[in-house]
Amino acid sequence: MAEIQAHVVALAQPVDLPHAMAARQLPSVTVFNRLEGRPRTRSFDGALRAEVRDPLWMLTRQWQVGELEADDAGSPILAQLHLEHTLLDGLGAREHPVVPFADPLPLEARVERRPVVFQLGTAELSLDLRLLLGRRWRKMLADPGAGLSADYRAAFTSSYAFTAPNPTAAGDVDRAGHLPVWQAYATVAARAMDGGALYEHLTANPPGRPYDGVAGIAGIDQPILDGLATRFVAWFQHLVLPAPADDQDSWDPQRLDYRFRATAPTADGGSRRYVAEGFHGGRLDWWSLDLEATDPPPVPPAPDPVQTKTSTMLPAPVTFDGMPATRWWAFEDGRTNLGDVDAATTDVATLLFLEFALVYANDWFMVPVGLPVGSVAQVRGLAVTNVFGERFWITPAGSGVDDTWQRWSMFSTSLVGEGAADTSLLVLPVVAKVQDGPVHEEVALVRDEMANMVWGVERVIPSGAGGGMPGPLSGLETAAYFARLAAAAPPPPGPVVPEPRVAAVRYQTMGSVPEQWIPFLPVHVDGDNRQIQLQRAALPRIVPGDNAAPVPIEPRTALLREGRDLPVQAPYLLHEEEVSRAGTVVSQCFRRTRDVGGRAVVWVGVARGPGRGGGSSGLAFDQLINIPEE
Repeated sequence: MAEIQAHVVALAQPVDLPHAMAARQLPSVTVFNRLEGRPRTRSFDGALRAEVRDPLWMLTRQWQVGELEADDAGSPILAQLHLEHTLLDGLGAREHPVVPFADPLPLEARVERRPVVFQLGTAELSLDLRLLLGRRWRKMLADPGAGLSADYRAAFTSSYAFTAPNPTAAGDVDRAGHLPVWQAYATVAARAMDGGALYEHLTANPPGRPYDGVAGIAGIDQPILDGLATRFVAWFQHLVLPAPADDQDSWDPQRLDYRFRATAPTADGGSRRYVAEGFHGGRLDWWSLDLEATDPPPVPPAPDPVQTKTSTMLPAPVTFDGMPATRWWAFEDGRTNLGDVDAATTDVATLLFLEFALVYANDWFMVPVGLPVGSVAQVRGLAVTNVFGERFWITPAGSGVDDTWQRWSMFSTSLVGEGAADTSLLVLPVVAKVQDGPVHEEVALVRDEMANMVWGVERVIPSGAGGGMPGPLSGLETAAYFARLAAAAPPPPGPVVPEPRVAAVRYQTMGSVPEQWIPFLPVHVDGDNRQIQLQRAALPRIVPGDNAAPVPIEPRTALLREGRDLPVQAPYLLHEEEVSRAGTVVSQCFRRTRDVGGRAVVWVGVARGPGRGGGSSGLAFDQLINIPEE
């Protein structure tokens, strides 16, 4: 410690430091040298530019990448566009005639809407919608502004009352065979009003009066109730879009997709017809339609439906996320690494995208044009002026008849048949976002190679109380319900003599299949000896211990009940090619969006997607079954 203090005192006094270090008088002293950069100015702009001081290297680098080769291409600075457009004026479902439309409904709602039927196994409204309609009607009756002379809420509740399910009746299996559904109906029985029954009465053919069958309605109040009924029906059809008429239903159950046509007038008096073949639901836009070639009429109409528009604007470069920088010393966004894309020689689309992004990304310019929704636009002239003062007339690429075999373009509608290319732009009256509710119906159509059949497996079945329920659970509960009824039934008259046991096996003609598996059998197409279709069939419901004749198992989803709820039942035929080896899945749910005016639009839509392979129902014939030991 004393030695350290001595060194400190010695350093505090004036010392000849070079002589002391050479004589090693202070061996504990260590010297550090640090190299520091000291800019000559206080501004760091020059240091941050990272300038290259070798011009020969820069010239060599520019020669290497081809920047020294001139291509005589100036940037556009002015664009003059002459455009004509016309509005869509007609819509037709499948092969039905085209009818005009002018209301602001989105095209998705107009095409996709299906009947609002969610009652298990029937063509009726579900319990939640019936309660909603009942509360609305009672609220309208209680409104003082209605002008009714008496309060008729109790009378309508009594006339349109819910009945409790009967757990001993086979016809009430849809309501009493499932515990949540039975509890919901038992809760509202004789307490709430069945507004769905009133709505079905008012919208029947012919329509009924609201006071039909209701006791105690004064004659002076009948005209008022007629007006309330009109408002009541309009309110529900405004809340949920009703099913379209038979001639405007775009859903094709034989093809499991939507098919429709849209038309627009032309300047020569004809019409452009767009055909949608195979729209599976979901996102609807211009790529879902194809142009159908038509012959124009000889005489054009008096009023010209085509509107023209000429505008002059400044072209703007097209930019996108991950776009490569066009300058050498610019920092790019590292979130998109185009160099890390793995593409094989057969990935033509990926290679085209990479070539566009890496080579031609800065060669595209955008000329914004405002178009009305639901229109067909055609560019009649585009003149572009560059920075050198040169003016060019731009024509669409691949528009000649001789380019038909190799024609490819973006944002152009395909043409059905031969002819000149269609260079128009179709702007459909669709929305940008649609919300889907929970699926209340889902059917998987699968191929059973062992049984050589196609099955419609009801994965999700509409619950009578609202929403959906698992199909396998519903099938098990239905089978247990009928087994319980058979066990409680009285035995047949006469003595029951047990059969003597003579063997350890028994012969079984046909095995059992779950309740939610609906068979489709191949049948010949009328007038054709080779082509086949799939026809919906039914398996008998065989209940152990039930002495009654077996009844066929009915499908419980509206997707598979096609033709069953009509006054005259019709068979349901499905095209055989629609069920591939992987199968297909069809679902149904509520869809909601807002139109151009901000109104909420709700409808029931169907969507179709790919399946997950085949399936096995376990159906077998002519089997020997081992009898268990007693």
